[in-house]
Amino acid sequence: MDANLKLYVVGHTDNQGTLAMNMDLSKRRADSVVASLTTKFAVPAGRLQAYGSGPYSPVASNDAEEGMAKNRRVELVKQ
Repeated sequence: MDANLKLYVVGHTDNQGTLAMNMDLSKRRADSVVASLTTKFAVPAGRLQAYGSGPYSPVASNDAEEGMAKNRRVELVKQ
């Protein structure tokens, strides 16, 4: 593992609810993953930055539950 690797931890949501709610939810989702990585897996916090992008980057259609479920996710992105 690369000890110098830094990651953005990016939370995503479906498009249900208000934009403000989804932006908050996606940030909290990313924060939760950062907390798990730092406490359970001892990843140094300085290597991670949490962001929420809400419904802005769907990977599937939000027209059905199957697609919405795929859009509720967290991705790790190399800085």
